[in-house]
Amino acid sequence: LPACTRLREKRIADGMIAHTIQLALAPVFVLVAIGNIMNILSQRLARIVDRSRVLQEKHRGTSGEEHDLIVREIRLIDRRIALIGRAILLLVVSGLTIGVVVALLFLEEFLSLDLQQVAGAAFIVAIGLLMGALLLFMRETRAATAALRIPEEYLETHREL
Repeated sequence: LPACTRLREKRIADGMIAHTIQLALAPVFVLVAIGNIMNILSQRLARIVDRSRVLQEKHRGTSGEEHDLIVREIRLIDRRIALIGRAILLLVVSGLTIGVVVALLFLEEFLSLDLQQVAGAAFIVAIGLLMGALLLFMRETRAATAALRIPEEYLETHREL
């Protein structure tokens, strides 16, 4: 009889671990999304840094109105770099918080602790950080879009085509 009880307890424990793994899948999917967003931001940052290097080279050889245009674009690029840097920071902290959530779920199971509220609060914090990063990403893309406005003289709106 004690062997049957141990076997039943093992099956229950195995079922609980399987359930914990299922619970941990949702945060892991969020981690995948965070990784994809970080990849996008890293690529944007690389392109912005390349553009800033080109502009810094041009900066030395310009004067007057052309110089002012270069300085304006360098300032905008500096702002975009800061926005992306903060967004990446928030994503990293969000990812680390998701890792804490997964660890809490397993600690709760292995140590028979009640950590549901702590894990839930950590997950809410992680999602909040992710949302903050996405807002910064939106601000960066809006800044980039504003910089790419096509001057009126190129549109030739006075002509009917």
